[in-house]
Amino acid sequence: MNNKSFCSQAGPQLRTSPLWMVIAAAGVLAAAALAFTVFVSVTAASAAEAPGWMHSLTSVPLPEHDEKTDAVLLYSEYVLTVQPNGKIKGLERAAYKILRAGGKKFGTVRVNFDADTRITAIHGWCIPAQGKDYEVREKDAIETSLGVSDADLITNERSRILQIPAADPGNIVGYEVEQELRPYVLQDEWLFQGPIPVAEARYTLQLPPGWEYKTAWLNHDEIKPTSPGNNQWQWMVKNVPAVKLERGMPPWRGVAEQMVLSLIPAGGTSQSKGFQNWDDMGKWQAELSRGRRDSSPEIKQKVASLTAGMTAPLEKMRAIASFTQKEIRYVAIELGIGGYQPHPAKEIFAHRYGDCKDKATLASAMLAEIGVDSYYIVINAERGAVTAGMAPQIGIFNHAILAIKMPEGVSDPSLVAFVNDPKLGKLLVFDPTDQMTPFGQLRGALQANYGLLVTPTGGDLIELPQLPASLNTTERTAKFQLDAKGTLSGEIREVRRGDPAVNERYVLQAASKDSDKIKPIETALSHSLGTFQITKATVGNLMQSNLPFVYDYSLVANNYAKSAGNLLLVRPRVIGYESRDLLETKEPRKYAVEFEGPWRDTDTFEIALPAGYEVDDLPPPVNADYSFASYHSKAEVTGKTLKYTRTFEIKELSVPASRADELKKFYREIGNDERNTAVLKPVAN
Repeated sequence: MNNKSFCSQAGPQLRTSPLWMVIAAAGVLAAAALAFTVFVSVTAASAAEAPGWMHSLTSVPLPEHDEKTDAVLLYSEYVLTVQPNGKIKGLERAAYKILRAGGKKFGTVRVNFDADTRITAIHGWCIPAQGKDYEVREKDAIETSLGVSDADLITNERSRILQIPAADPGNIVGYEVEQELRPYVLQDEWLFQGPIPVAEARYTLQLPPGWEYKTAWLNHDEIKPTSPGNNQWQWMVKNVPAVKLERGMPPWRGVAEQMVLSLIPAGGTSQSKGFQNWDDMGKWQAELSRGRRDSSPEIKQKVASLTAGMTAPLEKMRAIASFTQKEIRYVAIELGIGGYQPHPAKEIFAHRYGDCKDKATLASAMLAEIGVDSYYIVINAERGAVTAGMAPQIGIFNHAILAIKMPEGVSDPSLVAFVNDPKLGKLLVFDPTDQMTPFGQLRGALQANYGLLVTPTGGDLIELPQLPASLNTTERTAKFQLDAKGTLSGEIREVRRGDPAVNERYVLQAASKDSDKIKPIETALSHSLGTFQITKATVGNLMQSNLPFVYDYSLVANNYAKSAGNLLLVRPRVIGYESRDLLETKEPRKYAVEFEGPWRDTDTFEIALPAGYEVDDLPPPVNADYSFASYHSKAEVTGKTLKYTRTFEIKELSVPASRADELKKFYREIGNDERNTAVLKPVAN
């Protein structure tokens, strides 16, 4: 069974984007119920000449940028017009100045569409630094199925791709697009900041009498629109810097500057109006799933079979959880509203497949058969994509899990992933899609993450729990022998729990040969040892997710100890590394550093000294303790054995940029310790 950690949550899209920014298109006028038609009126350029709005940009000063910038966005414009008859018009324009060869990708324009979307026109132009303009029209576009990562996603979404010629340094490329769309929810998202600088961006809204709008801003102060009257408003930004991509940063969506626009029809009674709050979005999600969790005779029979002979509610819950995690194959069939609406439970059960929201739906239906209530949580699988102050947007979630209301009197130490709701009480968070994480726990990416708890009456944005680091551990113990030639040999045991165990199980479940199962060990050892040979290796509890995952292996490393005259230099930290160089850059850190989850690693290494040698000098102990992480190590001698112990723990999942220097110092302390050596000298006669 293939693992999928999240669903695409696909839906109709309106915006046109270069291939590098397809992600920015998600959430534009996408959601449910009104049969509105969206289209654009584009003034065609004559012959091969670019339109006047593009030629007016040839003398525009470039926004501030550095020497590595491939292109800048000179101008973008989006006009959204709602007509009294209910049709919605939208016009999108954009023009880029190509600065480096890497900017050629900005000459590729991609528009996604499906059965509810019609592209009525698409044009592209190039204004070269010298020579005549180029034009490409709709007949020059290529239509293709929407690219997906594997065969587990079936969608009717397609793409039309237009390649603008001569997207070379010094030239300007631009496009105009018109589409027709039936949006599910009257909501739009103006993403005016991306991976390149922006000289000017505009958004114009035209509404009929009686219609209203509401805006919410993320990562940017509110901008008051200008209005010439007649229910028209315009927002404008200038000189917007690029989102600086940094290793370990929060997801792009969580840090980019943007405006969310919700439309409210005259009278405010339309169910497809934009979300004004999280409760509105919860009601919309609840309506989509209404009746989908209804049981069937086959489901009832299966639950009875799974729980036969069981009396304890927790035992029954675990049986149902295991079935939905491991016996329902992940296949996402997301046609139209299927990107947001789960299939009926009886269909999911009959076919034995579904995506994340389908698996959650079936699990919920089966739990109801044993008298246990549960509720959807829609969430983004990347922590930081959704923040506490964010406005509700249809495109921000890509995963669905469950919150299970705990029956009275049910308690067990293995159940730790709880949230307490003021109305619903104690809820256990469970991910039916994650087949390797034990029931009662939660993988790191979902911890301390924000999700929408959906109840029959509405919804609320909640923060999921952060679990103790002690549940996500790698415990490494080893006994080595060192000879006088510097050869190190020994036996190592690695015991992994929580996410470290889950990660190894997903890697190894596809291993077809025993030799493939030691490749992760070889890769890990290559970061610590110059030369080595694994002489024996076994894997324990490979697919028993309720038990720790275990590696047992032996190795020989020639020339591990280095000679310095009659001395031997030995690194007590034999294997494993905790230091990172992600902050070793010239530029100051702009965004927070996000960790995958809380975890704790411990190492205990014993090295039997070679005959005729004793320890002359030891590395100093290290005690680095910060609020976000800690590291403690110690090298000592016990008889003829050099013993090294250390503990590394991540305690906070996000370190703000203001504390980047502390984190850099922390990693440098670890790096120094990992390189330190003990000095062995010949025993005096």
